[in-house]
Amino acid sequence: MGGSSKLAILLLLLVMLVLACQEPSGEVEVIQVIDGDTIAIEGGYRVRYIGIDAPEKDEFYYLEANKANRELVEGKRVRLEKDTSEKDKYGRLLRYVYVDGTFVNAKMVWQGYAYAKAYTPDVKYQVYLEALEKEARQTKKGVWNQ
Repeated sequence: MGGSSKLAILLLLLVMLVLACQEPSGEVEVIQVIDGDTIAIEGGYRVRYIGIDAPEKDEFYYLEANKANRELVEGKRVRLEKDTSEKDKYGRLLRYVYVDGTFVNAKMVWQGYAYAKAYTPDVKYQVYLEALEKEARQTKKGVWNQ
């Protein structure tokens, strides 16, 4: 094999390696729901929903939020949308999540399973999410039904 053939093969392998290491794009399958605002997707990635904060394990309404998220996305193919940041300090991808045309982050807030919470600089839909939280509060949905 000549030097130019070896170089071509090496370049091809390098391109394949770079493509294999990229973050997921397009639609991906949800492998597991971690909680009300975090999922695990194919490829071993964890995804944290941008702009919302669902109750944690020791907090009121955790089980309901976890169940709602599971019903929305578990085992389904979702589309991920990036804002400004790639990952959080825990290495999770930061994304807006859509399933079958439904904006999951927004639905979790609107149904009262999560709070709208700004995490700058990722605030593309924050005004919308805050309006949905206000509506959930006024209609006493989910966490607001106390």
